[in-house]
Amino acid sequence: MRVYRFFDATQPVITNLPEPGQTPASEAVAGYHASDPLAGVPEGDVEHKAPDCNRHTMFGLMLGAMGVVFGDIGTSPLYALRATVLATEGALPNHVAVMGSLSMIFWALILVVTVKYVLIIMRADNNGEGGTLALAALAHRSPSMTRRVKATIGIGAIVGLALFFGDGILTPAVTVMAAVEGLKVENPHLASLVVPLSLVILTSLFLIQSRGTHKIGQLFGPVMVLWFVALGGFGLASLLRTPGILAAFNPWYGLLMFLHAPWVAFVSLGAVVLAVTGCEALYADMGHFGRKPIQYAWLFVALPALLLNYFGQGAALLRNPEQAEIAFFSVIPHWAHIPMVILATLAAIIASQAVITGVFSMTQQAVQLGQLPRMEIRHTSATDYGQIYVPRMNALLAVGVILIVLIFKSSDALTAAYGIAVSGVMVIDTFNAGIVAGKQWRWPFWFVIALFGAIGVSDLRIFTANTLKIHEGGWQPLFIAFCVFLGMDTWRRGRRVHLEKLRSESLPLSLFLERADKSTVRVAGLGVFLSSRTDIVPGALLHNLKHNKILHERVVIANVVVEDTPLVPPAQRLEVEKLGKGFYTVRIHHGFYEMPDVPQALQEARRFGLALDVDTATFFIGRETLVQAERSELGVLRNRLYRFLAGAALSPARFYHLPPNRVVELGTQVSI
Repeated sequence: MRVYRFFDATQPVITNLPEPGQTPASEAVAGYHASDPLAGVPEGDVEHKAPDCNRHTMFGLMLGAMGVVFGDIGTSPLYALRATVLATEGALPNHVAVMGSLSMIFWALILVVTVKYVLIIMRADNNGEGGTLALAALAHRSPSMTRRVKATIGIGAIVGLALFFGDGILTPAVTVMAAVEGLKVENPHLASLVVPLSLVILTSLFLIQSRGTHKIGQLFGPVMVLWFVALGGFGLASLLRTPGILAAFNPWYGLLMFLHAPWVAFVSLGAVVLAVTGCEALYADMGHFGRKPIQYAWLFVALPALLLNYFGQGAALLRNPEQAEIAFFSVIPHWAHIPMVILATLAAIIASQAVITGVFSMTQQAVQLGQLPRMEIRHTSATDYGQIYVPRMNALLAVGVILIVLIFKSSDALTAAYGIAVSGVMVIDTFNAGIVAGKQWRWPFWFVIALFGAIGVSDLRIFTANTLKIHEGGWQPLFIAFCVFLGMDTWRRGRRVHLEKLRSESLPLSLFLERADKSTVRVAGLGVFLSSRTDIVPGALLHNLKHNKILHERVVIANVVVEDTPLVPPAQRLEVEKLGKGFYTVRIHHGFYEMPDVPQALQEARRFGLALDVDTATFFIGRETLVQAERSELGVLRNRLYRFLAGAALSPARFYHLPPNRVVELGTQVSI
C-alpha cells in the first residue's frame, strides 16, 4: 500500500512505498519525487460514491447549496454583461455588441458550466468530494500512467491551487464593490461612499470568521433564493418589453462579432469569463451537498434566473444603449433600486463568504497533503465538520482584499484583473477530467479526444484572451499565484531534501530492538514517539535514550498516515503491531479532509488488544533547528525560504492535539 506519511510529526510529506515492478527507492527518496507533487497516490480503479439523498432531504440540500455554492456565479450579473459590452465600445454597432455579447455569455453558461462542470466533471468525485486537488488526486491514480504524465498532473494541481488563492483575494473585493456601487446609480453624490462602505463590509466579514458562520449560514439559502427570484423577475419584465432579444440564443450573433471586428471580439472573451466565475464551486462543494442537489439547484433555479436577468439586461441595452455603464440596474425599477442594492450587497457578502470558506478548505487539504506548512485550523461548529477557520489565511486574505480595494477603487478596474485565475483553473480541470474519463470511466479514446479537446480549445481561447488583461491588473492574481506556487514548491522540495538528510542518519528499528534491553533502564509508564515511518527509530527516541538513558516500560511509535481520500472509515483508522520487548507501532489513518488527533486515535487501540492510558502517557516530539549546509540542493534563496517556512509552521503538539502538559520536545540541529 502506498500512502501519504508524516515525518517526525512535523509536517506531512508524500511517501511512496514501492511495490514489485515499480520505482525502486534509489530513484525516489521514499517515493517522494521532486517533479511529482502527488507521488504516492495509489493506482487502480477506486469506487466513488457521492452522498445520497432522498426526497425528504433533497429540498433542504438544494436550499443549502443555494446559499453556499452559487454565491459567486449568482452575483456575476452585477458586472459580466456590462464588462463584455463595454469591451466592444466604439468598435461595433450597439445591436451587434449587445446581441453578440449576450450570445457568448449564454453559450458560456451552457457549455462551460452546465455541460462541462454540472454534467461531466461532477461525475468525477473522489469518494464523494470534488475540487481541483480532489480531481487531480483522482486523475493521478489512474492506471497505466507514465511518470511524466503523473508529474504534470501534480504540478498542475499546485498551479491550480495557487491560482485559486489568487482568485480568492479578488472575488470578495469585486462582488462587494459592484453591489455597493448601486448607490451612485440612485444618487451620483454617493459615489464617494463606495470605497469606505466596501471596506467596512469586507473588514467586518473577516472579523466574524473566528466566531464561525454556521449561525448566519442558515440565512444564506433563503437570501440567495430571494436574490435569484429578483434576478429572474426583473429580467423577465425587461425581456417582455423587447422579446426580440431572445434571438441571441443563436450562436451566429457571437460569430458576427468576430466577423465585424475579430480582435475586439477576441478581447471581449476576457470579459465573458466573468459570467462563469464560481463554476469551480459547484464541483468543489459537492462533498457537502451531493451531486444531485447541486445539479437540480443549478438547472431549475440558478440557471433560469441568470439567463432571464442577462437577457433582460440585453433588452434594456437595446432600448437604451447609453445605460451600458449600469447594465444590471438598467432593469431595476426606480422604486426597487435601494432594496436591490441592499439585496445585492447581502448576496455579495454570501459570495465572499463562500470564497473565504473555500480558501480555508483548500488550505486544510494542502496542509494535510504536505503542500503547505502546518497551520492552526479551528473547527467553529460542533455539528458541521466543514465549518473551519484558519487564522493565518484569514489575516492574509483580509490584508490582500483591503489593499485591492484601495488600489483599484472601482469594480470596473477590478473586472479588468478578474478572470485570468478562473480560466487557468478551467484548463487544468479539463485536462484532469479527460484523463479520468479515458482511464477510469473507459470512454472511447476518440470520444475523449474529441470532447475534451473541444472543451480544452475553448478554455485555452478564454485563458489567452484573459492574458491580454495582465497590464490592466491581471498581473495581480498571477503575482499572488506565483508567490503561492514558489512557497509550495520550495516547501515540497525542502521536505524532500530534509527527508533525505534524516533518512541517511536513521537507525533500523529491528536492529535497535535487538539491543533494547542491554544496559538500558526501563521505567514504568507509556512513551509515545511520533515518526514518519514504523521501520526506523524516531530521532526523539534516540535523543531521549542518549540524554536520559532510559526507556519507558511500553513504547509506542505512532505513524500518522494521510490518505488521498477525503475521509477514512473508523474501522480502517488504526493498524496496531506488537514488536515485543514492550514496543508497539500504531498507524493512524486520516483523510485529507480530516484533522489528525493522535490522543483520541490512540484511545481506539483497545479494540486491537492494546490498552493505553493516554492521560498519563508522555509524548515525545523532535524540535529541529535547521541550518544551511555548505552545499545545499535548494540553493541559497530557496534554502532561506524553506527554513523560514519551517520556522513559521505550527507546533506539532498543537497540530496533533497533544496534551500540553504531557509533551517533551527534544532538540537537534539539521543541516540542509
